[in-house]
Amino acid sequence: MGKRKVEEFLPDECHRRYCCVHCRAHLANHDELISKSFQGSQGKAYLFNKVVNISCGRAEERFLLTGLHAVADIFCSSCKTTLGWKYEHAFEASQKYKEGKFIIELAHMVKDNGWD
Repeated sequence: MGKRKVEEFLPDECHRRYCCVHCRAHLANHDELISKSFQGSQGKAYLFNKVVNISCGRAEERFLLTGLHAVADIFCSSCKTTLGWKYEHAFEASQKYKEGKFIIELAHMVKDNGWD
């Protein structure tokens, strides 16, 4: 029997955070948001520096709007929904800033805690 991953909670001091729309698991603190101008397979997506409560699939090369990248799909650790992907490697110098960063599609997250 496999171990179930313990869900990580972002501190209540995180004035604004993003959660999985399906199960409400915490995903990211708003302070980790890098850009809102990304496109996922299901529409608008955000780029984050750090996320929690995710698992990564195997990296594969994909041609995205900005060129060839090695990316790994990311899944919610709690409900297993595909949320987006992690940039493992960028083949073009202008895209290197994305390496190690995460895309989460808006369709799979909701704002939580302190949004006015």
